[in-house]
Amino acid sequence: MPHPIELGLDTFGDVTASADGSLVSHAQAIRDVVDQAVLADQLGLDFFGLGEHHRIEFAVSAPEVVLAAIAARTENIRLGSAVTVLSSDDPVRVYQRFASLDALSNGRAEVVLGRGSFTESFPLFGYNLSDYEILFEEKIELFAKLLKDSPVTWSGTTRSSLTNQWIYPRPESGTMTTWVGVGGSPQSVVRAAHYGLPLMLAIIGGEPARFEPYTDLYRRTLSALGKPEQPIAIHSSGFVAETDEEALEIVYPHHMAFMEKAGRERGWPPFSRAQYLQGAGPNGALYIGSPETIARKIVRNLRLLGASRFDMRYSMGLLGHAHLMNSIELYGTQVAPRVRELMQDATP
Repeated sequence: MPHPIELGLDTFGDVTASADGSLVSHAQAIRDVVDQAVLADQLGLDFFGLGEHHRIEFAVSAPEVVLAAIAARTENIRLGSAVTVLSSDDPVRVYQRFASLDALSNGRAEVVLGRGSFTESFPLFGYNLSDYEILFEEKIELFAKLLKDSPVTWSGTTRSSLTNQWIYPRPESGTMTTWVGVGGSPQSVVRAAHYGLPLMLAIIGGEPARFEPYTDLYRRTLSALGKPEQPIAIHSSGFVAETDEEALEIVYPHHMAFMEKAGRERGWPPFSRAQYLQGAGPNGALYIGSPETIARKIVRNLRLLGASRFDMRYSMGLLGHAHLMNSIELYGTQVAPRVRELMQDATP
């Protein structure tokens, strides 16, 4: 592996259930996220990310604000988005917010740019879904220019033009780690390579093996464009408990409830327990099980895709804060060291 192995966590700030079954407030969910990030830092994990959503079941709609609070209470863990919905935001403001986070965290900020799996932000901020493609295409072009330590000149159709314009604050290092989040589109993979940005694969369903052609395409495109090799990361949902059986049973009702709600919104057929178990199986996209099971699955897919980083979305449905803290503890103390141990072994 040309890049060191890294293990991270991310969350959407899911509204969780308290001990009596009632839902916690959005405010409490955000405070819980900060505590979860502090634990991740204490355990020596590499990255903590927050997704941006504008739905009732998720509390985090302004990741940078929450990440700034986390920065003040942590020391080493890198902090970023998972993802920033660039299409419905302004690239200059995104850059400024993350550059400010970079300053507050002493250079630990990262941003993952994407289009998101939900579309609520488009009407909320006055954008038309018919402009879905052009919005992201133009805005990532501008963001790539902002990353260079030089004045920016840019023009397009989705915002006002810039002419020889400096954007402040500037990161102390001169630039900022920026990933492109991709859900499985060849065009998105080629776009990430075109800008020479690291690739974050959002594998939220199906088999991870189906992404192998995309990582191959990414590397070939980088090479063809004469750009240096970049790291590849995997993002997937998961939950760790002492045993496989315990993990599967804890998550099952919460995952099913979420899938049923999403299915009603998107016209999917009913989701079955068999599909859940298949997704959590060796070839599925869910990382639900014991530390050993999860570690081996992470290693298998890192090797399969030539990736060097795995970020687990540890919050699934209404799972309570205590369950999430326990899962983070197991991930940091048992999964992460086991992954690094297995990656040193040349055998599959």
